Amino acid sequence: MKPDYGQFVPELPDIMNSLEQFYMVTRADSEGSIIYANKNFLETSKWTPRRVLGITLWQMFPETVEGQSQAHAIWKSITAGKTWFGMIEKITRLGKPYFVNMIAIPSMPSHDKPFSVTFLELDITEDVQLRDQLQQIAFIDYETGLMSRYKLETTVTEIIEEAKSFSFVFITIDHYYTLKDLQSSESKIELIKSFSNRLKRYFQDNPIARVGANEFIVLTAFGDWYVRGFLLFLEQQPIYINNIAIPLSISGGVVRYPEDQKTYNHLMKAALAATKDVINNGGGKISSLSAASHKVLNRRAIIDQKMLSALNHQSFKVVYQPQFDLASGEVTLYEALVRWEDEDLGTITPDELIPIAEENGLIHDIGAFVLEEAATLAARWNEQGRHVDISVNTSVREFSNAQMKNKVIDILNKTKCPPSCIQFEITEKFAFQAEEENSIVLQMKELQDAGVEFALDDFGTGYASFRYMQHLPITKVKIDKVFIDSLTTQPKTQKLVEGMIRFCKSMGLYIIAEGVETKEQYKLLEKMGADAVQGHYIGMPIPSNDIQFKDIK
Repeated sequence: MKPDYGQFVPELPDIMNSLEQFYMVTRADSEGSIIYANKNFLETSKWTPRRVLGITLWQMFPETVEGQSQAHAIWKSITAGKTWFGMIEKITRLGKPYFVNMIAIPSMPSHDKPFSVTFLELDITEDVQLRDQLQQIAFIDYETGLMSRYKLETTVTEIIEEAKSFSFVFITIDHYYTLKDLQSSESKIELIKSFSNRLKRYFQDNPIARVGANEFIVLTAFGDWYVRGFLLFLEQQPIYINNIAIPLSISGGVVRYPEDQKTYNHLMKAALAATKDVINNGGGKISSLSAASHKVLNRRAIIDQKMLSALNHQSFKVVYQPQFDLASGEVTLYEALVRWEDEDLGTITPDELIPIAEENGLIHDIGAFVLEEAATLAARWNEQGRHVDISVNTSVREFSNAQMKNKVIDILNKTKCPPSCIQFEITEKFAFQAEEENSIVLQMKELQDAGVEFALDDFGTGYASFRYMQHLPITKVKIDKVFIDSLTTQPKTQKLVEGMIRFCKSMGLYIIAEGVETKEQYKLLEKMGADAVQGHYIGMPIPSNDIQFKDIK
């Protein structure tokens, strides 16, 4: 079949001849019947030159509602004089599907030329098949054949959109890593496969997902009584590895949609919390989340939902708690603490606010807000000749941003605050993670070189590693309130705090005791050699306008 390119512009025959080498090319008349097909098309579609002539566009699409609807949509577009482009599924002469990227170029009729359309197609079947395979891998846990975490989320979202009630059941194998260590690699896989098979047999026709090495989710319309029956089923159907029965205990949590939680993330968090409650109470059970725990989770969910709006509407406030230097007998620093007063939620403290902000990504905005407020106040005090610094709490999530140092410097420049007036407080968790990321340490050291100090907060309550005391630019240490609470009543605590102070002194560090609430604690810490104290005995957190500069005796 020889194509007629005479109706195109003079340069087009050369272009078409080049395209013929790489593309499948067909032409159809005003009825949609094929009047030309090149070699590439014939090889892919399995049509012969004689048989392809006269067949219609619609015969090349699957005989499904979707396939025929797409063919009609393409034809409607090109008969309106519009070029059409997109990915489509077609079928060979034998009915086998294949996929192409197709462009359809109409040639509108004139007084001497009839309507026709040229189709240029590029075979992408292998790409589509690879995409489907990767998607299948993403949807399926290859060891058990259960749904993956990703597929679980899409499934739960679809069920919620259909407004169907269901139970979201989190199940974990107790002491799994102890059990694993007793088995060979093959036995470890067999254990998980056998457990998965029992889940499938008991929760027949219910969606089941594997979301961790030993963690599973079941979606079921059955009530709690049926879910708990799985424990008895496991007793009656023990798992044998190498002809030895494995002592298997499981813990789980049940959350109902929509009674308990209404989104996938909240269902997962609530079910995980219920499971942790079970494990903390000895394990071996499947229970619903307690009313008290639901109240906490619901409050967290509301805080999460309202946080962005509160930040945009400037509902956040910063209060300042004094830190008293024992040598000078003066308040030499105030700690900036973020507060959020909500008419429905009441007061949201940093202990509630910060973990949620770290999860939803707003920690960067909140941190910048607090730093700018603190730097503005510190700059004003500096201009007034008051030598009082301000400390700001920061998180490893903020410093994981490679631009954190630049953002800090920008805020200090904007507020005209000397870097030496600002101190960052980091936790032991921050310090532990910072050791693993050189970029964080580098940013800290660059800020220290600029004049910013770093203090280690909550000392003694986190990761018991002193390596970061050597590598991180820490000049101050805050002994946590948990030790100060029992300082005057427990001799062992006194010895522990004394040891902390001696150790920090040997490192040349400035020591602050936080959570000081009584005169007895104050006097004892002064005797032990602490450099500064902070707590209700010294002063409560107050707005900046209420700060009065006077000595505390």
